[in-house]
Amino acid sequence: MAKAKFERNKPHVNVGTIGHVDH
Repeated sequence: MAKAKFERNKPHVNVGTIGHVDH
């Protein structure tokens, strides 16, 4: 859910921030 939207929103920070902050 938040993972998919986060990857499309910020694909350059999904490396370490995707699991830390999904705002």
